[in-house]
Amino acid sequence: MFTGPVEDRLAIRERIETYSHAVFLKDADLWISNWAEDGVWHLPSLGIDLTGKPTIRGAWEQAMAGFAVAGFFAVPGSIEVNGDTAQARSYTQEILVLKDGGGVRKIVGAYDDTLVKRDGVWLFARRAYNVLHDEQA
Repeated sequence: MFTGPVEDRLAIRERIETYSHAVFLKDADLWISNWAEDGVWHLPSLGIDLTGKPTIRGAWEQAMAGFAVAGFFAVPGSIEVNGDTAQARSYTQEILVLKDGGGVRKIVGAYDDTLVKRDGVWLFARRAYNVLHDEQA
């Protein structure tokens, strides 16, 4: 479940935490900095794959525009490092306050990730996000 050098696993965990922090801040620059240039964001619940940082960023900014507050919590379930690549799974909880009194969405999900180490930095090469539960109040 957690294999490979501890320093790499820590760096990957910090990548996951930076991603979460950027969502809370709604900081597009910080959020996209977690991705490899040629990254892929696979969203099977929407039936789409987004490729490349400009495309991924644009979709994220559009989605975030609908929220007054976005809380995003992620906990790694596994991190397996093999050289300059790694596989990780994170479980997520989102609390999204919709703009204009539209209510609150609560989402539980899971990310299955492939990461690459480029110039000594771990980045998301592919993130596949699966919604496990979604409710709106």
